[in-house]
Amino acid sequence: MTENIAEARVLAMLAEMLGRHDLSPESSITADAGLDSVSVMDFVLELEDEFDTTIPLDQLSNVRTVRELGEVITRLRQPAPVAASSTGINGHSS
Repeated sequence: MTENIAEARVLAMLAEMLGRHDLSPESSITADAGLDSVSVMDFVLELEDEFDTTIPLDQLSNVRTVRELGEVITRLRQPAPVAASSTGINGHSS
């Protein structure tokens, strides 16, 4: 998933939730969208359902804009890199 797709979906969900379409990727989730802390957490729960992921609170602490939220979601949805193994097929070091 690209950041643009996540960002566009976050914007669409905010627009639907708020009944307004004047927000942009640079809009502040709290100041421009007018969400208080409880509304932000409700919205995060909706995002977790939509994107089938868990968004840890520590990932949200620095998020201010719709774009930043899209970046966090994209990062969380990327598959974890597979660590290279130094052991052979039978579990012994090569």
